[in-house]
Amino acid sequence: MQYQPLLPDQYFHIYNRGNNGEDIFIEEKNYNYFLHLIHRHLLPICDVLAYCLLRNHFHLLIRTKEEDGKNISKAFSNFFNAYAKAINKSYNRTGSLFQDRFKRILITEENYLTNLILYIHLNPESHGLINDFKDYKYSSYFEYLGAKTSLIEKETVFSLFDSLENFTAVHEAKRLKGVDLNLDIEN
Repeated sequence: MQYQPLLPDQYFHIYNRGNNGEDIFIEEKNYNYFLHLIHRHLLPICDVLAYCLLRNHFHLLIRTKEEDGKNISKAFSNFFNAYAKAINKSYNRTGSLFQDRFKRILITEENYLTNLILYIHLNPESHGLINDFKDYKYSSYFEYLGAKTSLIEKETVFSLFDSLENFTAVHEAKRLKGVDLNLDIEN
């Protein structure tokens, strides 16, 4: 399978799941460690616009910075290797944690970009993990509502939705209407 190269100054949907559909997040500390590794390995080479970490898969929406493509790829490799090694060591397991190399989709249209943000944030509810996506704490939606500094690039996303108020209203409208966003995304 040919993979989309990680190019500078582009938007990408990054996602993957556990090998054989197994959980990649076993307990709460694993989610926090994954977020810590994003801060450590990925923020130097990209901005994070949205994320959602579920038991057996994750979604990231990023915008790469003006870096050499090799630096971007190396940072992602270091990130995923660090997480997989930590899980394998902590739970006395061997072998691949992830199903395959991480998948990535280049995002070139603003409409797709805004719908992807909604898709990522609504994911915990659509998978039946929680009754209301707004209550899921391993999603960037939770961070958009807080005043604290976080992993995410709030200003870029708020400019896509015009305001925090519109951002929350559009999310709720998509949730209540049950609109299929038809993004053709595996998870």
